[in-house]
Amino acid sequence: TPPHFRPEHLAYAVDKKKHVFVEKPVAVDMVGAASVEQTCDKAAQLGLSIVSGLCWRYDLGVRETIQRIQDGAIGDIVAIESCYNGGTLWHRGDKPDWSRMEYQIRNWLYYTWLSGDIIGEQAVHSLDKTAWLLGDASPTRAMGMGGRQQRTDPKYGNVWDHFAVFFEYPSGPSVYFTCRQQDGCTPFVDEIVHGTKGKARVLAHRIYGEEKWRYRGPKPSMYRNEHVEFFKSIRDGQPIDNGAYMVNSTRIAILGRMAAYSGKTLAWEDALADATRLGPGEYQWANVPEPAVAVPGIGGAA
Repeated sequence: TPPHFRPEHLAYAVDKKKHVFVEKPVAVDMVGAASVEQTCDKAAQLGLSIVSGLCWRYDLGVRETIQRIQDGAIGDIVAIESCYNGGTLWHRGDKPDWSRMEYQIRNWLYYTWLSGDIIGEQAVHSLDKTAWLLGDASPTRAMGMGGRQQRTDPKYGNVWDHFAVFFEYPSGPSVYFTCRQQDGCTPFVDEIVHGTKGKARVLAHRIYGEEKWRYRGPKPSMYRNEHVEFFKSIRDGQPIDNGAYMVNSTRIAILGRMAAYSGKTLAWEDALADATRLGPGEYQWANVPEPAVAVPGIGGAA
């Protein structure tokens, strides 16, 4: 389902006292993220499991690699290079009998109000790992840029196809983040962590510190593992609460998008205070307006 609707879907499920597996991102704007945060608090009070689709948290090799980094295997973290650079995704086409609302919802990847743009819909995985490495801290500010070079056809709505964002964190490290969805380009997805005593590659499960290390343990599917742990938490009556980090990481992605769209340096507190709710006031199968593409320094999408 489109991420735009996840705050409402999650609230409904928790109201019905259901354990929930919720995909990433959990919202497309700060208003939605605040709603999810409140819902997760309610779920915790009810003893319900909330398991996030930020699946790298359930990858055993990534878990051990990050734990070793946090235990000092490369000294203090100085900077992180974070990349989610891949190719293009699906498009559902168009039909004469579809209203523009139906077209947008069927092709929801390409509309910021529905997907959160590629930085939120897909690359939030990378921003989640950088936050995890830094103790799930929130950045103090972000500055970014991006645009659309391959997705110039109007059928691709108003999302971009590449972002580059610089995040500053209160503990000192900086995160240099890129993402793209462009065909014919070299793909690369990983976090390269630079420390005072070495460096590490998170998805490669390698540490190049005073002692070299490589994860050689079991490698079950992270997609299976997140559900194994989810179901076990229900059977054992020991709820899992992924709410705090999935909301924080979603907000980081929104901060990065807002900074890049605007072309301005944006503080965390200012982003959190943003009351913009993306999307129409009501949902009707009608010929709704086409959202504008953001142009830094000029305007457009939020």
